[in-house]
Amino acid sequence: MKNSFASFYIALLCCLFASVALAQPKETSITVHGWADSNKLIPITMSGFSGEVNSVLRFDLEIAGFEFVGADKAQFQVTGKNSGNVEGHLTELIGKKTLFSRSYIGNIRSQAHALANDIIFAITGKKGVAHTKIAFRVDQGNTSEIFVADYDGHNANPITADKTEVSLPAWVPGQRKLLYCSRKSGPIQIFSHDLNSGSRQIVAGYSGSNYSPAISPDGRRVAFIATKSGSPDLYVADIDGSNLKQLTRTREDESSPCWSPDSTTICYVGRSGKRAALFKISANGGEAKQLTVRDSLNLTEPDWSPDGKQIVFTRLMGDFSVCVVPADGGTSTVLVTGEDPSWAPNSRTVIFTRRQNNKRVLSLLDVPTKRVKDVAQISGSSSSQPSWSR
Repeated sequence: MKNSFASFYIALLCCLFASVALAQPKETSITVHGWADSNKLIPITMSGFSGEVNSVLRFDLEIAGFEFVGADKAQFQVTGKNSGNVEGHLTELIGKKTLFSRSYIGNIRSQAHALANDIIFAITGKKGVAHTKIAFRVDQGNTSEIFVADYDGHNANPITADKTEVSLPAWVPGQRKLLYCSRKSGPIQIFSHDLNSGSRQIVAGYSGSNYSPAISPDGRRVAFIATKSGSPDLYVADIDGSNLKQLTRTREDESSPCWSPDSTTICYVGRSGKRAALFKISANGGEAKQLTVRDSLNLTEPDWSPDGKQIVFTRLMGDFSVCVVPADGGTSTVLVTGEDPSWAPNSRTVIFTRRQNNKRVLSLLDVPTKRVKDVAQISGSSSSQPSWSR
């Protein structure tokens, strides 16, 4: 049984990561244009591609803030072909300057993703996210499991088979490892799951419930909520669960911790009067301070952008809305109807959950332009609680 279990995860690992490793360009030189206005759609025209490659490129570029227009209105032009391997050429039309010409090898979708990433980098100077992964909860019947997929929802594979409630996945930064919650042994426990080997270990299994793991960007510590002292309080520990430290001691419920990019501060949900609000506290302990968030009430599910500038969150005012506020506090901005927001590594794109026909589906949001695109869905199920690999 152990050998077959290991074989399953080795095969799964190949599906999850090998295609990305294979999709590499043959040439390496890219001229960076440096598009200045991130809030303005980038006009681009494209020709020569067909089928799946064409659809992948359009998806990747549209969610990155590009707008496909005719050649007479475009500032950039992508030409190429996908008869065999993908070839792509990017030209800046006003100056008639070639930014790159490249060909790719590997899985056909990964080749298209690689070309999209190169286009995004050449024009904006910022790395694309087309080769990143997402983890999320999938509800099927009375149980839920954790799945991992490409960022657009394709190549989805189950990571757990606990046949119970499994929830709230969180990536360990820079590693092929997840933390999540499971009722496999009865009470809610937090597990660490190595995707390379398939091995799991309990990180937090204290009496009561343990949930909402959030890993520090440096990968060294985990914040989570536990009820071991009677009420849901915020705790922090080393990534393996050792050196536990309690950060809050209140009668109110705390929830949904997330970390600042420098791994020094935790933002979480607490109570201000009768309403849920956002608070910040040092990861080493101390006094918690409420974050000023104007124009929003009943706040939950914060996520701190990797560049440190913004915190995205869910508010409940009539319905669920994904909003954003400066990380130091201020006036909030409503982005889209939905919940469960998670930042991409580029600090521009957010994945979130929205409700559709009595089910939950995952969608991507380009924050500057507010453009939304649905990811590929798993038939007959509801998907929620997405976490973006960083």
